[in-house]
Amino acid sequence: MIISTGNHPKALWPGVYSWWGLEYAKHPDETLDLFDVKTSKKAYEELVESTGFGLAQVKSQGGSITYDTHQQGPVTRAIHVVYGLGYIVTEEELEDNLYMDVSQSRVSALAFSLATTDNINGANVYNRAFNSSYVFGDGKELCATDHPTLSGDQSNELAVGAALSETALEDLLIQIGQAKNNRGLQIRLMGQSLHVPVDQMFEATRILKSVQQNDTANNAVNALKTMGMLPGGVKPNHYFTDTNNWFVRTNIPTAGMCKFIRRPVTFGQDNDFDTGNAKAKATFRSSYTVGDFRAVYGSAPP
Repeated sequence: MIISTGNHPKALWPGVYSWWGLEYAKHPDETLDLFDVKTSKKAYEELVESTGFGLAQVKSQGGSITYDTHQQGPVTRAIHVVYGLGYIVTEEELEDNLYMDVSQSRVSALAFSLATTDNINGANVYNRAFNSSYVFGDGKELCATDHPTLSGDQSNELAVGAALSETALEDLLIQIGQAKNNRGLQIRLMGQSLHVPVDQMFEATRILKSVQQNDTANNAVNALKTMGMLPGGVKPNHYFTDTNNWFVRTNIPTAGMCKFIRRPVTFGQDNDFDTGNAKAKATFRSSYTVGDFRAVYGSAPP
């Protein structure tokens, strides 16, 4: 933290220090790119997958119709967690009339810390996407080749992890286009946006925006651009910790990637009788979870 002299243009008045390093610009809320936001009024939320029905069966003349059973699929529970942080303004700072200069800058710093915490929490769902220690309702990590379903194992990652390239992205989009529901019926699943660490944002943009095929001498159109694939474009994330992993979000319509807000950011303040200090705090309560693995497809290069 740097303290300016009282003569600095931003000093509120001569002789009073302005506290610098607390008001850096923060990134926009990048969790909005990664999740669908929902509110909650409960201690936790449960996402229950419905299996639907199988194929229709031939009905013979005079024969009975075939009946199927609507079954419950995997259940994922999202338990809301409280996050909080606070700071203290001493009685002496208040007494010396430094509250406006010192405390208000700390409010900005406090908001910055909570926003960063929330972004890291959201990004961690993706950071742990290939880690079998972090599983969801079907007992599998977010991205796996063997999600169990009634029709057999299904995959939402490249069988052989590949670095981001035009070919690898096309392969993953083909896999998305071949997606099936829990009963093995074809569904209209489509890629919506490409999510990459900042290390890959330029390459990702070239892949999607080049008029012709990217990084080749071929006189061929860029099929990804021509076909209007990934209409949401490239979404760089500053909180992804692996510089190589990349993801595609799909058009899952309901409970796919979910961010639950139980309590939005709330600020509070009070005074401590014994010390005379003023205390301020901010808290929020939220959770992140995955209701349907088909909401995200990914690749983890070796």
